[in-house]
Amino acid sequence: MTQGERETLLAVQQALPEEQFQSLKYLLEDRIPLGLLRPATRPELCGLLLQRFPGRALHLTADLLRQIARHDLIQRYHLPGAQHDTPGQNGEAAGSDIPPGCQPVGAPPAARPRRLTEKDLIQIAQKLGKEWQEVGIGCLGMERSRLDQIQEDNPRNVIMQSFEMLREWRRREKEEATAPRLRACLAPASLDPEVLDLLQSFQGN
Repeated sequence: MTQGERETLLAVQQALPEEQFQSLKYLLEDRIPLGLLRPATRPELCGLLLQRFPGRALHLTADLLRQIARHDLIQRYHLPGAQHDTPGQNGEAAGSDIPPGCQPVGAPPAARPRRLTEKDLIQIAQKLGKEWQEVGIGCLGMERSRLDQIQEDNPRNVIMQSFEMLREWRRREKEEATAPRLRACLAPASLDPEVLDLLQSFQGN
């Protein structure tokens, strides 16, 4: 293994927000033992990839980045297949290697994913179902006490409970509460595929 390969892997992983780093690990669960994978830090995951996929770690990383819609990182770090990836995919600005949600000063509004509206959130809530609390704790980092309060405030109405949880997440994330960000947060959960499909559709409008 080369030092350059390790440095590139680490740089790519450090460029990922925490939820996308967790999504990356989720996608590796069938390739690396969970006991090693789940507690791994970014440097430790680099070591695991280099050890278990000698000569292929960068190829594998590029494949994983495509699955979480981070074509911009494939381009930025010249990963295998970069010449076939167009940053214009997945709602990113053509010719840009700016990560989703990180708009440079002076960029046009179209360069940044829009913030989810309450109408968007109610549609998502309708598809989350009874597992909304598990989603809130496991994917969105919500406090159990806050979710219990939401449940008390909206008795016997699972959709409104889920909606209020998503509104809480949106308040916390402010302008970063976009469809790509929420999709990355929810990707590790065992949800109805329609939820992720709905979020994917929001990315294009």
